[in-house]
Amino acid sequence: MPAWVIDKYGGNDVLRYTKNAMFPIIHYPNEVIIKVHAASLNPIDISMRSGYGASSFNMRRDPLNVKTTGSEFPLILGRDVSGVVMECGLDVSYFKPGEEVWAAIPPWKQGTLAEFIVASGNEVSHKPTTLSHTEAAALPYVALTAWSALVNTGGLNKDNCYGKRILILGASGGVGSFAIQLMKVWGAHVTVTCSHDAVALLKDLGADDVIDYKSQNVEEQLKNLELFDFVLDNVGGDTEKWALNFLKMWSGAKYVTLVTPFLLNTDRLGVADGMFQTGITIGSKALKNLCKGVHYRWGFFVPSGPSLDEVTELVSAGKIRPVIDQVFPFSEVPKAFQKVEGGHARGKTIINISGELK
Repeated sequence: MPAWVIDKYGGNDVLRYTKNAMFPIIHYPNEVIIKVHAASLNPIDISMRSGYGASSFNMRRDPLNVKTTGSEFPLILGRDVSGVVMECGLDVSYFKPGEEVWAAIPPWKQGTLAEFIVASGNEVSHKPTTLSHTEAAALPYVALTAWSALVNTGGLNKDNCYGKRILILGASGGVGSFAIQLMKVWGAHVTVTCSHDAVALLKDLGADDVIDYKSQNVEEQLKNLELFDFVLDNVGGDTEKWALNFLKMWSGAKYVTLVTPFLLNTDRLGVADGMFQTGITIGSKALKNLCKGVHYRWGFFVPSGPSLDEVTELVSAGKIRPVIDQVFPFSEVPKAFQKVEGGHARGKTIINISGELK
């Protein structure tokens, strides 16, 4: 089948188009094969192209370590998919061939920059009928990443969000744009940080206060606002040194960062030592901040069809919309990677696959 693959880790030059990629096969009774109509790129695709997370992902692909080094190649990147179910495993009853679905495929599986992909049934959800495939491909990965951080890790939901003060650092990306909309639907007051060129977009998505981090120091601007109940950090780095100071102390306030050293540790130290070092790091930071009266947490992408079902309801009701920067044909995947790698996109970069493969 047609696909974009990499045969080694590196820069944009490792991307290779082939018409002879291996067709996906159902190995387990809970799997489905999806014909891909549209996919999209996320920053993790750029990182994975360069080898980020290879140690951890290879452990998931081959838990017993029986395969040779480099057995993950040729590797297909891409996490988001919107398409049509072609075949179902024997245990799949929730989907039928011909139904339109969307999903975010976990990074240890072959990705979506191909004509077909295989996914577990519990990773897939029915696509909102209000969206085209191109629009739908913009949401699954960022929606599930934000959902995991806000709901699974942060404990926020539609019943406890009303009136809460939420701060989203680095909100102009896909995760931030989804998080803004979700928090506003649930009645929260949302403050965001971004660069000047994203201010209008984030206000249009519903942000109550927008702080331009390039105009003046973010900390100084935040000092003029009330303290927050929740901080979602998409930036990482030095933000940890000051962001927690803007949480309400001893009130159950939480800081959740999506920038963690877990995969870097396993790449650098190996899986066992990397996980041990990661455990020490998160434990010490959580204890240190708990003593100050706030909760420190890490958030991770979690594939989940049931969570996407809830997102589908919100999208179908017109409460959440995708934010798309540019659509590329399947033949121009390398250009799409360059766009995302450059960091200038304001919204998702979409790959229209079915349009060229009909």
